[in-house]
Amino acid sequence: MALAMTAPALHAAEERLIILNEGLWQQDNGRVSYFEDGTVISNSWFRDINGYKLGDTPNDIIAVNDNLIAIAVNWSNIVQFITPEGKAVAATEDIPNNRKLATDGRYVYISSYGHECFVDGDYEYFDNGGYVAKIDTSDFRVTDAVEVGYEPEGIAYYKGYLFVANTGGYAFQEAHEYETTVSVIDAETMAVVRNVDTGQINLYGKMSQSGQYLCINSPGDYYDVQAATIIFDCDAAIAGAPDEECFVSLEYAATYNCTDKSGHFYAIGSRYSYYTGDYTFNYVIIDPEAVMASGGGDGVTEDFPGTVLDDIKKFSMPYGLFVNPYTGYIYATDAGDYTAAGALYQWTPDGNLIGKYKLYINPAHFLALRPESLSGIGNISDDMTDGNADENMTIYNLQGIPVTSPLPGHIYIRNGKKFIYNNY
Repeated sequence: MALAMTAPALHAAEERLIILNEGLWQQDNGRVSYFEDGTVISNSWFRDINGYKLGDTPNDIIAVNDNLIAIAVNWSNIVQFITPEGKAVAATEDIPNNRKLATDGRYVYISSYGHECFVDGDYEYFDNGGYVAKIDTSDFRVTDAVEVGYEPEGIAYYKGYLFVANTGGYAFQEAHEYETTVSVIDAETMAVVRNVDTGQINLYGKMSQSGQYLCINSPGDYYDVQAATIIFDCDAAIAGAPDEECFVSLEYAATYNCTDKSGHFYAIGSRYSYYTGDYTFNYVIIDPEAVMASGGGDGVTEDFPGTVLDDIKKFSMPYGLFVNPYTGYIYATDAGDYTAAGALYQWTPDGNLIGKYKLYINPAHFLALRPESLSGIGNISDDMTDGNADENMTIYNLQGIPVTSPLPGHIYIRNGKKFIYNNY
């Protein structure tokens, strides 16, 4: 299929994606693509709107609330804040070598490989070369930071706690071993309350979240320690369960992973061996509840919808995977040879390939904007906008997954109606 810029149109402004293209490391050519309803509107969206470059190697993006988005730009050492329309509103430069992002709707939390952080007007130094910083989005200042393990990566917010996957990824060049722990942090006090030892080294990359469960990738050591996926139960960790009861280790990699509308994890595993110089791949769908209940004996399949799996297996180099939480449309990116423009593939929720689009170099990270059809007040329940009505009623996100820690400013479903959660 030839590269194209358009595909059959969907409903107006239903599919609205921001995609981070990492570019080439140390080349200061990270870019942002904006995709809407079968069209790549721009492959330099941030620069088009703001008149300057985003920076070097953007590697994560999240919605803080309905009016603010955060982007981690790793090699430029900035956290860039933009509106959903792409307008830059602030940039925090106090967190060098930043990695991954999480939020509670007011504060942004970010992992860093760095040894220092500028906190409340002064520098703090960390021996491990690994910490989590807390940014107050009322003034975009770093208000606190806490040391975790060496080279922390994935981070998630759940029920007032942060869960941070430590890698020790510089073990090959620094005088320390690989890490095997997930640090649990009280988000209010920024104190580490426990470290759960998974027994699996190098917990690397972005992790996906489905309610209380996390999907964490481990690529191993690229020699003798094989790759694995950790399914982690945040509730068990909060409750003080023994380490071994907080997770299950699966014999698959989850290099690129996401959550689908049913709360399952989609994962493409890329395993590299320095012995052979080759990549091998696995492609799995993980039901985290079934995995935890069975100790890993059940809950893993390759039952991707439609032609998704067959299409991805034809990629030169898979580099990203995403399911739009609002619509269920499925996306994946192919980086090709890593030095030229990559491609975005789009499938319907039932797995029919409907488009392939040209992006920029190394397209990897996704954020879906709320469809415009959900933006009108007519779609929001008037009597529940304060987020306080009938607190015993289950709240669901727009994927239909129960939510125990709703984020202020986000839209949820309760009693069959959409509402804006504004209980700060």
